Order: sequence, then C-alpha cells, then structure tokens
Amino acid sequence: MTEVVAALDCGSNSTRVLIANASTTLHREMRITRLSQGVDAAGQLAPEALARSYHALEDYAALMGEYGVSRGLLVATSAVRDASNGRAFLEEAARITGIECRILNGQEEATYSYAGATAGLAQGPSPLILDIGGGSSELAVRDGDALLSYSMQLGCVRVSERTLGRDASTPETLAATFAMIDAQLDAALAGVPRLGDVAAGARLVGLAGTVATLAQLDQGLAVYDRDKLHHHEMTLASVREWRLRLCAMAPAERLALPGMVAGREDVIHAGLCILERVMERLGFTTLTSSESDILDGIVGALVATSAP
Repeated sequence: MTEVVAALDCGSNSTRVLIANASTTLHREMRITRLSQGVDAAGQLAPEALARSYHALEDYAALMGEYGVSRGLLVATSAVRDASNGRAFLEEAARITGIECRILNGQEEATYSYAGATAGLAQGPSPLILDIGGGSSELAVRDGDALLSYSMQLGCVRVSERTLGRDASTPETLAATFAMIDAQLDAALAGVPRLGDVAAGARLVGLAGTVATLAQLDQGLAVYDRDKLHHHEMTLASVREWRLRLCAMAPAERLALPGMVAGREDVIHAGLCILERVMERLGFTTLTSSESDILDGIVGALVATSAP
C-alpha cells in the first residue's frame, strides 16, 4: 500500500495542510488564522490567534486520521520564530496533531519552498522564487549547485501592522512602507552579494497568499481554480496597477472584488508593495505564480524518505 503523508504549515496569516501519497494529492486546505496577530508589537502569540490556529489543527488532525496518514511534518515560520511563546505553541501543536513539529529557520523555509515551487516548471531561465508570507518573505535562487537564499523581515501582516495600515494608503504610509522594504532588500543584497547577479538571468516565480490572490483578482475568478492560477503570468505593470488600485481602497471595498480571498483584504495591499518593489529592484518585468509551495516541498521530502 502506498504510504500517505501530510505536511502542515502554520504560517503568519494562514494554517494549511496537504495530504498526499507519492502520486496523488488527496486533500489540500487553507484557513486564514492570522497567527501573527500583534506579534510584531507584543513579541508573543495572542490568545485569540492561538485559539484559531489550534481549532484548524484539530480539524486537520481528524482529516489525517480519515486518510490514514502514517507520517507528517508540521512547520512553523516567522510568527512562531519571533514569539516568546513560540515553543509552547509548537508543543501544543504536536499534542494535537501527533506528528513531528519544527520551527524552520529562513534557509530551511526557502529550501522547502524552492523545491515545491520549481517542480513542474517549464524549461527556461533558472527560477528565483519569492515567497511572500505574513511575517517574512524568502528569496531563493540556484547558483550552480548552491541555493542562495535570504529571509527578509517583510510580510503582508508585518508591513500592514508596522507602516501601511489596513485602510486606504496615504503618501506618508506608502513612503514609510517602501523605505522599510528597501532597507530589507538592501540587507538581502548585502548579505548575499551574488543574489543580484544571479537574479539578472533568472525568471521570477511568486508563491503564497499574496501572489495567489493577485492571480485570482487578475483573472476575475470568483471561485478558486488551481489550474487557472498555477503558472499564471503577470507583468510588472499589472502588479503596479493592482497595487495602486488596492491601496486606494478600504478593506470592505477590496473584499467586494471578484477573486478577493476573505481574510486577505486587509493585508494584500502590503504584500503587493513588497512584490512590486522586489520586481523593480531586481529587474523583473514578469511574474509567474505558483500554487505549489512549501507544502509540496515538504511532501516531496517525506515521500523521498518513505520506506521502499
């Protein structure tokens, strides 16, 4: 019998699960849980954010039982890394799910995300991935046999809480936001000097909620369709147009747009500021969206280590 494995991602804005075997995706689900609510200011995970996440994990644990999952890995990223009570959260997550639970560092997060996002890409220039999360954003690209990566302290939730706000932007909040993003990009290019050179010959592949929602908005898809979002291509001009449009709206107006995902309407404009600036600074004029991401990378690793 083919082994069934599970990958769970407790991200800053969403909690997700992928249940699969070596050949088939059996179940994929995402819930907005906003685990990073207030972490940037308070330094700890809020009780209500913990409750939302634990509830999602309880439901996912039940699903894992129904599908007969034999092994799995739950990963936590920026919000849990930054929180003083992150370890306590991880212990409770392990109790609920019964699987291995780990806090990933930026390099590990980038490695899993790169593996997942680049699987199945058509032949072409080497991909550089941009994973825009709620609390951090990872850049990763291959340079020969090495994977160059950098985890920036930028995410749609962190930026909206720190500089941009959730309502319509002002010239002042936008200036503060782009200054924050530029400082992190300066640090990335200084910390990984080859990153800019390798990016010049690469193609940009974007993943996670900001890019997925943008791809859905760009096509006016009121109902999620993975096949239509996966590898959808957009231009920098289109990204900028959507950023300008969404930054001028209140959250309720954004939510009314065909394709907006409930729970992202108050932070997506911040994610698009990150995306636009990364494209500008690294010289990308096009973006390819990927619906395969860190979960797919984890499942691939689990399957690869399955007993024969």
